[in-house]
Amino acid sequence: MPDNALDWTLTGLAGLSLLIWLYLLLFHGRFWLANQRLGAGGPEPAAWPSVTAVVPARDEAEVIARAVTSLLSQDYPGEFHLIVVDDGSSDGTATIARQAAEAIGAGNRLTIVSGTPLPDGWTGKMWAVANGVREVGNPDYLLLTDADIEHHGSNLRRLAAKAVTDERDMVSLMVRLHASSFWERLLIPAFVFFFQKLYPFPRVNSRTSAMAGAAGGCVLVRKTALEDAGGIEAIGSALIDDCALARRIKKKGAIWLGLAENTFSIRPYDGLPGIWRMVARTAFTQLNFSTLLLLGTLVGMVVIYLAPVVTLIWGAIAGAWLAAGLGGSVLILMLAAYWPTARLYGPPFPEVLLLPFAGLLYTLMTVDSALKHWRGTGGGWKGRTYTGATPYGCK
Repeated sequence: MPDNALDWTLTGLAGLSLLIWLYLLLFHGRFWLANQRLGAGGPEPAAWPSVTAVVPARDEAEVIARAVTSLLSQDYPGEFHLIVVDDGSSDGTATIARQAAEAIGAGNRLTIVSGTPLPDGWTGKMWAVANGVREVGNPDYLLLTDADIEHHGSNLRRLAAKAVTDERDMVSLMVRLHASSFWERLLIPAFVFFFQKLYPFPRVNSRTSAMAGAAGGCVLVRKTALEDAGGIEAIGSALIDDCALARRIKKKGAIWLGLAENTFSIRPYDGLPGIWRMVARTAFTQLNFSTLLLLGTLVGMVVIYLAPVVTLIWGAIAGAWLAAGLGGSVLILMLAAYWPTARLYGPPFPEVLLLPFAGLLYTLMTVDSALKHWRGTGGGWKGRTYTGATPYGCK
């Protein structure tokens, strides 16, 4: 039994962490199963809807050819067209996109739209998307995707089949993010795991739950549902635009969010600094710029991810075996919950054990995000800083 105040404190923290993990595993939407996937061989519609993809692109010369080629090579049976919005690129993005389309004989299905100057009250990506949406005509669905996504040849077919046969106004995939370097393997699977914990996919996909979420790299949305939700204009100032759109669509219809297995983000991250910038850009926005929510998040991350490690190590050194046993039990539950997501990305098992360290880094990134916001430099991306971004997420 604990015999001093420190032992009692650490034992209490480990016990609290254990209770939290039991709740997460048993009562938090089964998020950890990571089983919301678009499988092959599902039901297909009798008539395939027309689809137009809109790709905002700003200085994407390194990746745009693969993205365009993958989109124009889809095995989609219905009418499909692609619009690339050249958002003030200085590296020949539009020319490379056109050459990629012509190389596979699909130049007639590609339209290049030149972006217009960014007005006040808009983020750059949403303004570029709005420029593209204005040129789409009247397709049944819009595919909103990014310039660094390489789509599997059957991706659009599966998305459209899901949307039509399951009567979903929006279907979204969290694509497989780039995860080959050490820092990517450490942090990217953890990022996906944390996202699922924040927005449990089964609850997002439930027609009776108010939970809404999406992954902006791959979103298929019914055009009339987008218009009923206020169009792109309604989320023009949102940094977390995918979740903002999901929330609006779900108010009137049904949405679905899953994990991609063979559609990839092809842009590597610039080591730890690159991942840090990505997270710090929107982490505090996700907390609605709330200092109270920030403090709660910090306490929660410490209790959930760090306390078990500390109690295990301290308990083993000090002979506080109850604390050590509780800490070890929590770590086992934590890693068991993480394993289905980690297996999708395939990091070596020793790196899976570093999930608490990844949690520490994400905690520090969230603090940095708040500091950047308070200094007026938050929300920066692609050479732009959005100090007036809309502070809302998905809930």
